[in-house]
Amino acid sequence: MYQLEQLLASRKSADPASSYTAKLYASGTKRIAQKVGEEGVETALAATVNDREELTNEASDLMYHLLVLLQDQDLDLSKVIGRLRERHEK
Repeated sequence: MYQLEQLLASRKSADPASSYTAKLYASGTKRIAQKVGEEGVETALAATVNDREELTNEASDLMYHLLVLLQDQDLDLSKVIGRLRERHEK
């Protein structure tokens, strides 16, 4: 996940024509957040029909788009993981 985060960070200022990720960043926060929402719904729906292959695909898409959103907002994955640890310790 951290390697993917680094790759996504490197695409943040890249030419939008160079990759889907760079194009997504160029489309702005609202579009990125919309993609996170769409992928979240698709992930939930895949779980309801017990299609593990589709669930794996959709969960991968969701995690990718969430990492893009976090990078867009200059929020490192380590910060999110740290918060999860804090919550677990309580």
